[in-house]
Amino acid sequence: MKNRNFDTWLSKFRASISTYDYYVDFEKVHRNVDEIKIELNILNSLIGSKNIKDDFVQILKRYPETLRVVPILLAKRESEIYCQDENGGYLYQFRVEKYPPNSHLFYERCCYFMEQTGLFDLLQNHLINNLVDYVTGVETGLDSNGRKNRGGHLMEDLIEKYIQKAGFVKDINYFKEMYLVDIEKKWNMDLSALSNQGKAAKRFDFVVKTASNVYAIETNFYTGGGSKLNETARSYKMLSQEAEAVEGFEFVWLTDGIGWKSARGNLRETFEVMEHIYSIDDMEQGIMEVIFN
Repeated sequence: MKNRNFDTWLSKFRASISTYDYYVDFEKVHRNVDEIKIELNILNSLIGSKNIKDDFVQILKRYPETLRVVPILLAKRESEIYCQDENGGYLYQFRVEKYPPNSHLFYERCCYFMEQTGLFDLLQNHLINNLVDYVTGVETGLDSNGRKNRGGHLMEDLIEKYIQKAGFVKDINYFKEMYLVDIEKKWNMDLSALSNQGKAAKRFDFVVKTASNVYAIETNFYTGGGSKLNETARSYKMLSQEAEAVEGFEFVWLTDGIGWKSARGNLRETFEVMEHIYSIDDMEQGIMEVIFN
């Protein structure tokens, strides 16, 4: 698209593209809690106990499977927890099969762990009212750690929705994560100019096929700056220039994020020579329908 002003274009870049389900995956939270709800309800009987150590041992004897839920009470998913104090270090294993049945030492160690970590105090002194609700909160907090993994695909997921909105169907006329060599085979194209004569195994985030062209798409979103942004801008500038030599093939770069504001120089250079470089605002204005028409 010609006659676009770079500064105006850059000013519309977003600080975030977090979706509604990005913050907490409540479906996963509830699923994890449901898997251990029975054991948690058994341990609920310890809330307000006047003789919590003996009561806990009786629970372990009658319902040894309750041992496996102890780590999550400390926001730990692992079945092993190492602890150290003046009495030495010990690797606690919260799997019943690791201990001989009715082992006095086993019960003593379990009680020592519960006491020293504060879990007995949490239960005995009514600091919580229900372990199911408590673990739901713990799971919600732990799930927030997964935002980084979810965030890595936000831009791709957003772009895919716009591709679909433009009328394209997955694996029919648009494809995800397609290697350059597969493009060559599928549409009988010579893309050696882009692959350093076949030496580079390039993969594109999306490939869109129209009646007249193949569009290879790269996507990214940057919230922070760094040298990687300059390198990305330069490499995609070169890739777009190489693509010009291939008939029926177009390279499209969809990018956004305020991280670019600290690397605007290289982005400006690419913007000024690259035909198909677009932002989220461009997609909102219907650019998919324009370029793929």
